[in-house]
Amino acid sequence: MDKIVKCIAIDDEPLALEVLEKFCNRIEGIELNTYTDPEAGIEAIRQQQPDIVFLDIEMDNINGLAIAAQLPPSTCFIFTTAYLNYVLDGFNLDAVDYLHKPFSFARFETAFNKAMRRVNYNRATLTGRTITVKQEYNNVNIPLDDILYIEAMEGYSKIFCQSRGCVISRIILKNLLAQLPEESFLRIHRSFVVSVSKVKSYTRQRLTLSNDINLPIGRLYATKVMATLAK
Repeated sequence: MDKIVKCIAIDDEPLALEVLEKFCNRIEGIELNTYTDPEAGIEAIRQQQPDIVFLDIEMDNINGLAIAAQLPPSTCFIFTTAYLNYVLDGFNLDAVDYLHKPFSFARFETAFNKAMRRVNYNRATLTGRTITVKQEYNNVNIPLDDILYIEAMEGYSKIFCQSRGCVISRIILKNLLAQLPEESFLRIHRSFVVSVSKVKSYTRQRLTLSNDINLPIGRLYATKVMATLAK
């Protein structure tokens, strides 16, 4: 496996999580974090942006279907449950697979491989998407997944990237934002647009990106920011 696969498992039964840990340890390249507290698991999903989520359905105080409905669109999730009556609901939420407890390693591996096909497709799709901007007299292609955030200047935009530092282009933020996919980029302030996948943590006034840069959230944008990042 060329890249670490980040996974999160949420189940209020510790023994069920132990089984998942044992199975994940048999496949190279999986990084698994487990949570018996659903609320802690939801917060971890928001912060860590995992590739795959394993979800129990019947848990105290919350149903796994409700958690699945809050996941970012690019997240693959697999239900792990003893209850077969939720199968249709699970697939209606676009679950990759449904593991009926108790399940074998062979069945787990089949579900994991199905999820990896979707993960790899999502990675390839995002990696292959670029935006072209003019920097001085040159056209510069910037992969969308390389962008951390964009800052508006007077008649310019500063595009901060993970791999190449800052690209400065004579394009106003509004016009640049119109070229970006709405589900992947979010305006948080009249001067800032961020990549949603790079948000590490946030409050109503401020957010922190994956590189620990802190940016302000404008009062007029706060409601939409909170609603978007809570999904």
